[in-house]
Amino acid sequence: MEQQPGNRGEIRDFLAGRRARITPAQAGLPTSARRRVAGLRREEVAVLAGVSTEWYTRLEKGHIAGVSDGVLDAVARALRLDDDERTHLFDLARSSRHASRTPSHRPPSRSSDVGVPPRTQWLLDSMTTSSAFVRNGRTDIVAGNPLARALLAPMFGSATIDRRGRPNIARYIFLDPSAHDFFVDWDAAGAATAALLRAEAGREPRDRALRALVGELSTLSPEFRSHWAAHDVLMRHDGVKRLRHPEAGHLELAFQSLDLPLPGRAVHDLIIYTAEPGTPSEDRLKRLADRD
Repeated sequence: MEQQPGNRGEIRDFLAGRRARITPAQAGLPTSARRRVAGLRREEVAVLAGVSTEWYTRLEKGHIAGVSDGVLDAVARALRLDDDERTHLFDLARSSRHASRTPSHRPPSRSSDVGVPPRTQWLLDSMTTSSAFVRNGRTDIVAGNPLARALLAPMFGSATIDRRGRPNIARYIFLDPSAHDFFVDWDAAGAATAALLRAEAGREPRDRALRALVGELSTLSPEFRSHWAAHDVLMRHDGVKRLRHPEAGHLELAFQSLDLPLPGRAVHDLIIYTAEPGTPSEDRLKRLADRD
């Protein structure tokens, strides 16, 4: 991850990348055959946002700490940011405002490294027909029910687990060759996972463990480097997941990501995988649950 003061490199690359994807025609601006860039120019974004070119240029160079929420909203509209991208922009501004504070680790009781409270584990274990697990912002699986461990057996059995036996979804996807077989839509899974990490980098730019993870993946995985360079962000990942399970076979599962408020801790999500009633995937998921 970029090491520039105030996370300026992250801000610069994110805004420049969003600007490059919008054509003048999409923005309702006049076009000409002599343009040197495919996307918008800085001065065009400034006009759309209602600010001066000099001001927007400073913003795109990473000088975002003193910018008001109203101006950030105007820039978000000019760049046609979706909800996740807008939130990411505000996260970058927030973290930049606090950049002068001395970086430090969160204490263990507040860290995303620790497990979940007993009541959360009871909730997970009560779900007997759905796979349910808790994921932190770095995509570590910090807790799960028995069906989650059975469904994600290739991940739990991977050499990429940490010393406590916890899988990291990003590390498994990009560093374990078996992930290509397990995730039928591996490219989409990789893109979404990198985007989740990019969003977490905006929320927690001084998280040393996250920096180490991104550095490891960037060094060892060309695919991750490509996704990371795109600066795409994703706050929550819901939809349909197609898996090729070594025991259960092909599974098509709906999955839902829910915010899990844990007092005094970093962001966590509750992820639930379930099958549509009456489908072969439901039968296969039930057989997998019965084996636990």
